[in-house]
This record gives sequence, C-alpha cells and structure tokens, in this order.
Amino acid sequence: MKIVYSYYVLDIVHKGHLHMMKNSKAMAGEDGKLIVGILTDEAVMEKKPQPILSFEERMDLASSIKYVDGVVAQSSYSPLENIKHIRPDILMESSSHAEADIGKCRDYMESIGGRVIIIPYYPAQSSTNIKKTINNK
Repeated sequence: MKIVYSYYVLDIVHKGHLHMMKNSKAMAGEDGKLIVGILTDEAVMEKKPQPILSFEERMDLASSIKYVDGVVAQSSYSPLENIKHIRPDILMESSSHAEADIGKCRDYMESIGGRVIIIPYYPAQSSTNIKKTINNK
C-alpha cells in the first residue's frame, strides 16, 4: 500500500486544490492512502497572511473531500516534520515552493526510498488571487 502526503492552507477551496488531491490519490493507487496536511495558522503566517477560515474549518473541509483518506495538522510551512513522522512513499509538492525547501524534503524522501513529485502551480487557481478579486469588486 502506497502512502502519499500532500499539504495545503485550504482557506478557499478551488479547482486547483481538487486537481492536486485527485492526482495525489491516483499516485497512491486503488489500495493506497492520501494523507493531507493542513497548515496551522502559525505555519501559514511563516509566508502568507493569516487565513480567513479557522484551522478547524479547514481541517473539516479537507476531511470531507472524497480523495482524502486522512487529515493531519502541519505546524510548519515545510512538510518535513510530518513526512518524517508519516514516512510516505510519495510527497506531492507544488512548483510554487522554493527549490531549497523542496530539496530538503527530497533528500529525506530519498533516504527512506521515497520520492517527491512536483505538480505545476497554476496562478489562475490561487486562493490569494481569488481573495484579491473579491476585494477589488
């Protein structure tokens, strides 16, 4: 059974999130599991403004998405602590994240026989841009 780990802020759920989760679940295979990390408010604020939705709401949203088999808190913007604990076969990453940050996770994943898959980031499917659009209207 493959375990795939993917992580999100999930403040505004959009098609990009769903595509990432669907692809992540597909990488796990029929008998595999997709574990989703939801960043705590403190973890988000390491790089972005505080989310609008509460952490609990964001956890509930993630739990209700059909591709997700389990949800965990992620207390740092980097998934490194969680992947050390969960030891997934695959870490799904976004091309929007810094290569230096991804590299640390890649080193760990390779050390346990796992791998990192980087999915392209689509700015049109961005919570930040959706918030900007709402504010401008």
